[in-house]
Amino acid sequence: MSSSMVEIGRGPLGRGLFATHSLQPGQPILVFTGPVLDHKKIAALGGDTGYPLQIGPEEYLDTLPPARYANHSCDPNAGIVNDRVLIAMRAIAAGEEVRFDYSTAMSRDHWTTECRCGEPCCRRVILGFHHLPPITQNRYLQLGIVQRFLVDQLGRRSPSRRATRRIRAARQISL
Repeated sequence: MSSSMVEIGRGPLGRGLFATHSLQPGQPILVFTGPVLDHKKIAALGGDTGYPLQIGPEEYLDTLPPARYANHSCDPNAGIVNDRVLIAMRAIAAGEEVRFDYSTAMSRDHWTTECRCGEPCCRRVILGFHHLPPITQNRYLQLGIVQRFLVDQLGRRSPSRRATRRIRAARQISL
């Protein structure tokens, strides 16, 4: 897999990632890379210089290009599996912007931002995974596109039978 699946371009949200050719559901698009930093170091970078992807309760990747330019969508066409691999969730046309739901990789309540994704189902604010509507959480868990540390956190909260099934399903889906 190479970053040749996407290129950095300009879209309605500024810089973003755009498919260089058609992508199929489940197809790997890119791997998020960058130095692993703790929460304190990420917070010190500030919003204008850090591009964090949360990969653990206190661990973040300060993502490098091109992945750094992956934008958010409340109705994403891509998702992250195995904590760092961006895959297509549905067919993505050449030239289409590739976006994932940031909430699938967020647990902290202090980081929020206004959503400008423009989707009809836009939630207006990007918050941590535990703030998503249950139906959205279930869908993402079933697709296996929730960071493992978040799935593990759900498992430590004495989940209901339904939640236990979601967690097991999410762990079984892999790249």
